[in-house]
Amino acid sequence: MPGMGGPFLSRNFIANCSDWNDFAKDLESSSQRMEDAKEKASSVKIRLAPMTGAVENVGYDEEEPFYYDLISACHKAGVLLGIGDGVPDCKLLYGIDAVKKVGSKAAVFIKPYPDEKIFERIEWARPVAEYCGIDIDSSNIATMRNLVHLERKTPSQLLAVKKELNSKGIPFVIKGIFLEEDVEMVKKVKPDVVFISNHGGRVETREGSTASFLKEHSSVLKANCGELWVDGGIRTYSHLLAASELGATSVLVGRPFASALCRAGEKGVAELFATLRGL
Repeated sequence: MPGMGGPFLSRNFIANCSDWNDFAKDLESSSQRMEDAKEKASSVKIRLAPMTGAVENVGYDEEEPFYYDLISACHKAGVLLGIGDGVPDCKLLYGIDAVKKVGSKAAVFIKPYPDEKIFERIEWARPVAEYCGIDIDSSNIATMRNLVHLERKTPSQLLAVKKELNSKGIPFVIKGIFLEEDVEMVKKVKPDVVFISNHGGRVETREGSTASFLKEHSSVLKANCGELWVDGGIRTYSHLLAASELGATSVLVGRPFASALCRAGEKGVAELFATLRGL
């Protein structure tokens, strides 16, 4: 940190990637399971994971151009969109503006600020919000916690956000589900979307992968939400198949799209999307 790595020698990023490989190999051992997974995977959505910090993390000279470059390339390729919050506030505003410019909507993720700031950001995002969620684990990001006041949200606080969003016709997402206590919170809040994530291995949390967490908790989570999303280490069509078999309805991909953009522009983003779709 900064950059695209994570704490503890990136151990959770490594686990995210390696466990998808293991689940994919296991899936390939059964032709019937493979066929079933392919059928499910055809309806699994691929969405850009929220990313900010173009100067700190991606290598851009300026912050603002990155958001339009990435959002536009993903939109043209057919990737569903996602944008995130950051410090300073302009990072979220740049993302919102980029989504407006391409004439689309996105899943918008807000950091767990004090409630009044969350509701302020909901108003900023409302014109482009296909979904809106709280990034509950981001208070553990080393590059943020010393800059702004973030909170560990209670179920009652999340229920208030859900009520506000649903009153505006926007589905509510809880992002950052990765602990046993998070599962208990989901049972109380019953969000529209549960998003399993360890921030791509970038937060200080328990050791483990999102793939393994999905396998262990998929049934109970799906019983308490409408959609089940996952990110972290998804790089290939075989990973998408594994995610579909384990119960995910959407997968989110971040760093690979950013690196594809830097490497080969819109063409690189389109090629990656085709790879993820098995085309």
